[in-house]
Amino acid sequence: MHEAKTRLSQLVELVNQGEEVVIARAGKPAARLVPYSPETKRRRGGIWKGKVWIAPDFDAPMPEFEKLFYEGEVFPRRPEDEDDPPRDS
Repeated sequence: MHEAKTRLSQLVELVNQGEEVVIARAGKPAARLVPYSPETKRRRGGIWKGKVWIAPDFDAPMPEFEKLFYEGEVFPRRPEDEDDPPRDS
């Protein structure tokens, strides 16, 4: 403990470099030095209430999309690929 008091600035520097510093008293761990992290503000719920509108059917199925997803080509051809041979899907 006495050594920790005399070398406190060095120990703090070690902590800032990522080391874990444990201070012992009579050979038994008594304290651990960790880097300071400022307290984060608690998040408040509902701050978007009244500012955002989501359609009631926003997650309704889209048949045309599902058809492309399940029946479409894995690598659809683009107009600029006209000269290239077809790719296997």
